[in-house]
Amino acid sequence: HLKQGGYRCGAFGKWHLGYEPKHHPLNHGFDQFFGFLGGYVDYYRHREFSDLDVLFDGRKPVKTEGYMTRLSTDRAVQFVDNFPTNKSFFLYVAYSVPHFPFQPPGSDTGKMVAKDELTKGTRKNYVTMLEDMDREVGRILASLDERGMTSNTLVVFASDHGAIVPGSNAPFRGFKSGLFEGGIRTACMMRLPGRLPEGVVSDQPTITMDLTTSFINAGIADTPTGYKSDGMDIVQHLSRRQPGKERTLAWRAKRGDRVWRAIRHGDWKLVTRLEDGKTDEWLFDLKNDTKETKDLTASKPNLKQRLADLLADWEAETKPSR
Repeated sequence: HLKQGGYRCGAFGKWHLGYEPKHHPLNHGFDQFFGFLGGYVDYYRHREFSDLDVLFDGRKPVKTEGYMTRLSTDRAVQFVDNFPTNKSFFLYVAYSVPHFPFQPPGSDTGKMVAKDELTKGTRKNYVTMLEDMDREVGRILASLDERGMTSNTLVVFASDHGAIVPGSNAPFRGFKSGLFEGGIRTACMMRLPGRLPEGVVSDQPTITMDLTTSFINAGIADTPTGYKSDGMDIVQHLSRRQPGKERTLAWRAKRGDRVWRAIRHGDWKLVTRLEDGKTDEWLFDLKNDTKETKDLTASKPNLKQRLADLLADWEAETKPSR
């Protein structure tokens, strides 16, 4: 939609939506791409444990030297530096940090991390990788400043899920792949000088897919033909300082035979987990228990059933892809 609206679109970094050519970002509206296809790569060799080519410049598999975080930034900065200041762009930079393997800059051993060491790391290395990513984000912001683009560029910093060990999601419960708050409650920060007020914090529940609505509304004057969204415009919510509204949001996460499902309606949240043929359920009051320490399924059976019915309706409407 943004491309059709006159934007030039660049994607740099991680593209974890499939290896087949039909899934390539250049087939989904992007004009430029440099990055890797898959969930992770060795930060120095830019490969994973398969024979597939995963690092691409455009549609061409490439080999290059350098630390993956910085390579992604280099191309993002190049994209901004070479862009006409009187045109519009959408820049998507997806760092793999802090995904495993936990290889901070300056730690190259000259060989791939062993498979049995892939998800092992230290807290120190984890933090070092995050701090390096912080600096790389700063390089992109500096490039916008140097081109005089800061005042009319919406910048969003967001994450797709919570951390795994050795990361921390404190004070929230759980980790990536689960649907407790530690797995799904993430940071989202926005900057648009002159339109978004500084220092405002919103407690309005939003979801990553709301960014689609927010970007289209912010960037395109007329709603694209055929576009329909049930998402929320976060930019409008913040700029107008609108009061929060009650929403119903649902999640489903499947890994092998383990299936998590969750639904949030207002401040109430129902979480279910199917694993080894056994189903566990939890009901939480997020207004008074953000750490999800007190299960209320026994004391509020009617509410639990109401949320279960909402979740069943969503499941029927939103079929899994496989």
